[in-house]
Amino acid sequence: MLDGKIPSGPIAQKWDNHKMDLKLVNPANKRKFTIIVVGTGLAGGSAAASLAELGYNVLNFCIQDSPRRAHSIAAQGGINAAKNYPNDGDSIHRLFYDTVKGGDYRAREANVYRLAQVSNNIIDQCVAQGVPFAREYGGYLDNRSFGGAQVSRTFYARGQTGQQLLLGAYSSLMRQVNTGKVKLFTRREMLDLVVVGGKARGIIVRNLVSGELERYSADAVVIATGGYGNVYYLSTNAKACNVTAAWRAYKKGAFFANPCFTQIHPTCIPVHGESQSKLTLMSESLRNDGRVWVPKAKDDKRKASEIPENERDYYLERKYPSFGNLVPRDVASRNSKEQCDLGKGVGETKLAVYLDFADAIKRVGENVIREKYGNLFQMYEKITASNPYKESMMIYPAIHYTMGGLWVDYNLMSNLEGLFVLGEANFSDHGANRLGASALMQGLADGYFVIPYTIGGYLAGTKFDKVDTENDAFKEAESQAGERAKKLLSVNGKRTVDSFHKELGLLLWDKCGMARNEKGLLEAKKRIPEIRAEFWENVKVTGNANELNQDLEKAGRVADFLEFAEVLVHDALIRTESCGGHFREESQTAENEAKRDDENFSHVSAWEFKGTEATPVLHKEPLVFENVKLTQRSYK
Repeated sequence: MLDGKIPSGPIAQKWDNHKMDLKLVNPANKRKFTIIVVGTGLAGGSAAASLAELGYNVLNFCIQDSPRRAHSIAAQGGINAAKNYPNDGDSIHRLFYDTVKGGDYRAREANVYRLAQVSNNIIDQCVAQGVPFAREYGGYLDNRSFGGAQVSRTFYARGQTGQQLLLGAYSSLMRQVNTGKVKLFTRREMLDLVVVGGKARGIIVRNLVSGELERYSADAVVIATGGYGNVYYLSTNAKACNVTAAWRAYKKGAFFANPCFTQIHPTCIPVHGESQSKLTLMSESLRNDGRVWVPKAKDDKRKASEIPENERDYYLERKYPSFGNLVPRDVASRNSKEQCDLGKGVGETKLAVYLDFADAIKRVGENVIREKYGNLFQMYEKITASNPYKESMMIYPAIHYTMGGLWVDYNLMSNLEGLFVLGEANFSDHGANRLGASALMQGLADGYFVIPYTIGGYLAGTKFDKVDTENDAFKEAESQAGERAKKLLSVNGKRTVDSFHKELGLLLWDKCGMARNEKGLLEAKKRIPEIRAEFWENVKVTGNANELNQDLEKAGRVADFLEFAEVLVHDALIRTESCGGHFREESQTAENEAKRDDENFSHVSAWEFKGTEATPVLHKEPLVFENVKLTQRSYK
């Protein structure tokens, strides 16, 4: 049984009491400690800036050419906070409840409550940084609604919320770079974690420009490298998003929790061809004013504008009258798939549904809709050559976010001492389904308001031996990384890296996507090792290791995906319940809703590496619900 180190006492007081109990590092001693932060997105950038401002020496690593290009920039719709500015009944407890319920009761209560508590501080922090949140006519911050909530609590900057929040964190980060407290290393990819004496003490990175392998040592390591959605090949993630940093930590002893919990976002531009390499997200905020529908008749080939109102099925409004189009993402996604499976899908592939704004434009006018969503509509038109002011958008679910990640305790430290994991890279806050506008909230909460306290408690209470990059553990890790690159380059096969990635991704989407069953999961579990074996026998990686080599970069990431995918499928196979975005066809209600098995699966599944060809060992952290009642989710 895993110990989440959850503080005792009433849930509303746990975090405040815990902060008082944590040991402190005095200001003069902070400069004696060095902390590695891998990642410069909202979690990594805010953590690096905050830790440096406290006085620690920070080494910050970025896979892109600038921290501004971190994938957090792609978030569109908004960030949640329990400010209750609209005076519509919101509160910290309601945000906590909605998040636990939205995650289908598979998240740790204490972490979620803390997230709700610090959400208000995040807004104050970002406003102080100059983040241009949308405002009402009188100058007050505006809010809009998101799925899974009946209040308006989402702060936004049109469709560019992630970009604006990232620029706020970036400005704080670069201020610390200018003072010399942060040393920023761009175009570096973490290839391994270095563990000395049972503690995380450094990393091995590849300089993506020169190809050189580099060693860096520290007193603690923070991983904030995002999620693993690209294991599915087609996703809304940037192409550089990968599992490598987390997977390397897993292979060094960190547990990987709930890997099968992957989120399907219901509002994406549908797949349009076999050569496509990624998908484009259309913000969930569009469901505030857009209405989701399909034709009532099967295989209706008419244009949306040619189908009269009485021949349309607004199925979310029909099935879930209390929430309507603002049901959570997993519910909306499953219902879209269901309609397409019934033969009511639209577009050339018949794997799409409509999102229509005609009623909203008629109600408030095109100018108001343009002010709210203009850049999103423009993006949609550029990609599809269809004017969404005149024609219904076409949308379909796609892989978007990953709720699984490295296991962490309440302090955000993994079971591996000295390794802290923030944001999407950890598992902690979203259960089996993340509510919209909560990713940005978690990343900034972890970086600005949690890790500065908890890492200090670790550093103050730990005795450190002197470790530098000449330690044998660093030499061994660098050697292994180098040998791996040589092995990839030496195969000299006939298939491209992308062809293997695509085959793996399509297999996962078919067998472990929106709907899963035992037969399909067993087929995937058998097929993945076969693809992996062929990869190491027949992949073609051009160039060499001592230069800029994007083919080699991709090959390393796909090699890790091929190992990770097997654990993902194994986790899905073992979890024979449906919950949130993990829908087992064998476990559903009479109304085709997800049916949990609280008696057997009210726990976090954390997997321990035992070898690439061996079955990982399962460790369970029981989930105890003292403040919300376990019930079958209903949004009707």
